[in-house]
Amino acid sequence: MIAVTSAVFLASAIIAAAWLARRNYLALPELPASTPDSLPDHVVIIPARDEQARINRAIRSFPVSDVVVVDDHSADRTASLAAAAGAHVRHAAPLAAGWKGKSNACWTGALYTESDWILFVDADTWYDHSFLPSMLDYAVREDLAAVTVFPRQHRLTFFEKMLLPYAFGLYFTGVDALAVNNHLKPDALANGQCLLVRRDAYEFVQGHRAVANSAVEDVALARLFKRHRMKIRVVRAESMAHARMYGSFAAIWRGFEKNSFKFLKFNRRTRFIVAAASTLMTSWLPMLAWLIQKDQFIAASIFFFIPAAAWRAWYGSTVHALLAPFAIYLFQLIALSAMVKDFFGLKTEWKGRQV
Repeated sequence: MIAVTSAVFLASAIIAAAWLARRNYLALPELPASTPDSLPDHVVIIPARDEQARINRAIRSFPVSDVVVVDDHSADRTASLAAAAGAHVRHAAPLAAGWKGKSNACWTGALYTESDWILFVDADTWYDHSFLPSMLDYAVREDLAAVTVFPRQHRLTFFEKMLLPYAFGLYFTGVDALAVNNHLKPDALANGQCLLVRRDAYEFVQGHRAVANSAVEDVALARLFKRHRMKIRVVRAESMAHARMYGSFAAIWRGFEKNSFKFLKFNRRTRFIVAAASTLMTSWLPMLAWLIQKDQFIAASIFFFIPAAAWRAWYGSTVHALLAPFAIYLFQLIALSAMVKDFFGLKTEWKGRQV
């Protein structure tokens, strides 16, 4: 009975953690669709390095906007394809010591332009044509210095379907949606895949130049805005904004390894809660083994499905949610690798660079 009782408590805690993560995410406001009569002066900047397979789709998302593609020393046809798609192509400045590639490209793009609003988007994102008018209208109406968006994540491969929902949800166990959207609170959150900034605010804080050495420049920039009591809003836009971050297991591993611990350094509360939730999730397999060892086969059979039941909302279907137990332990391996590299100051290769 001790094993069964312990399993009930653990199952309740796992379900509660997944529910908390979902509640935190859904507490972010959803970007309202709108159709303003005219758009404020703006420019779209896309930093791109070896993105020939995706750059056209990103550019086509903004048919009525000036789009600047900053080619970050690509070894493929990114620049020529971007020009053919109608974008203004600029080449990123040589990478100075201490600068990260994305910050360098974004800052280069900002220096080339003079528009009142700057929308930075990644080449692995694409948008409905209603997105940009809605985004700009929202920022103006709310008198914001910046808006950052979480798009719908498209997952095609087996490992994308397994790992991304769990990793995304695990991070949101520690996110306080009200705090990150309160300019008087220090909690910072941003998604560099899509970030709209008002130029005067961006230039005041020195933009990407001020966060040039950060591997998570988006969160660092959000924190900088909040430090100066500027209003920043974090929103959801799954119906209008889309992204596919990683196309292979190797890319997932390197991406998580590059960012996981660096994200958590900014918010102590988030770091503590995510670590506790991760530890909680990894207790599932030992508990399952204990139930089996105690011949509690019915309880073990029910307990086996707890991760799938808890994380189903993140996976979107029951079948995909059955991958949650594998994600729990594979993600732990990636996190352990990231922790070891972070401790010893080792770097991860990302798009041909050590970061």
